[in-house]
Amino acid sequence: MTFYADRPEWKDITPIPLPYSENEPVVQIMYSDRFKDVYSYMAAIMQKKEYSERALNLTTDAIECNAANYTVWHYRREILRHLQLDLQDEMKFTESVIDDQPKNYQVWHHRRCIIEMTGDPSQELDLTEYTLSSDAKNYHAWDHRQWVLSQYKIWDKELEYIDDLLSKDLRNNSAWNHRYFVIENSQGWSKETISKELEYAGAYIKKAPNNESSWNYARGIIKKNKMQYSDFPSFKELCVGMNESHIPSPFLLSTLADINVEEGNKTAASNIFEQLKDLDSIREKYWTFKQDQLQVGS
Repeated sequence: MTFYADRPEWKDITPIPLPYSENEPVVQIMYSDRFKDVYSYMAAIMQKKEYSERALNLTTDAIECNAANYTVWHYRREILRHLQLDLQDEMKFTESVIDDQPKNYQVWHHRRCIIEMTGDPSQELDLTEYTLSSDAKNYHAWDHRQWVLSQYKIWDKELEYIDDLLSKDLRNNSAWNHRYFVIENSQGWSKETISKELEYAGAYIKKAPNNESSWNYARGIIKKNKMQYSDFPSFKELCVGMNESHIPSPFLLSTLADINVEEGNKTAASNIFEQLKDLDSIREKYWTFKQDQLQVGS
């Protein structure tokens, strides 16, 4: 690659060399020659406030050198606004950066800004689905997907997408969290909806009694909506039946303890906490604390 300092079309620009501060750094960063060349011209262009095609190309090189530089991304957006270019090319550019650096915050934020400029979210669900297929816990992809869904109200097929994710990995806690988000923001939590979701979670609980994600989802929707287990007898029956089958699950026992506390059966709850000290010994002190709370509240 030819350095900008050697390009005739850039002779009108006087680069601002790194470091930009007049103070001598305590520890000198070992920038590559290319990095110093690109960013010295980047600083000069920004100081000049030049919004041109060549400035846009310069930001591309600057991002290639350091895709986490939010100042460069911001300046790139300013150039795009001034030039009023076809933003489909920019969409392709951000996709390439995301594909290379899927956990880079700055590129996801830039992508959101471009969507706001175009008003077209039609590619975003496919993009995030592709990104999540290789890393189901990519926070940035989930955040972008949830922003698109809530901003543009495109909830229609989202539960189907979650069903597919959970059918492939029932321990995908990100998918369980997303299911809660979708229902919370699309249809809301009627008693009927909660009952259906408890049945849904219960099916996965039976498949994997020691999967904390499905238990947290079921217990969470009851607690969040200030409901009681007694409002959903089918879910209580599921828990009691699993316990009678002697399924060793700390999540099952802790749920049964909550049910007994709710019903005022403190002795039964205390006995369950005693069992949990052995079954879940790593949290023995926590279960002792919960047991002691029964006495405090009596």
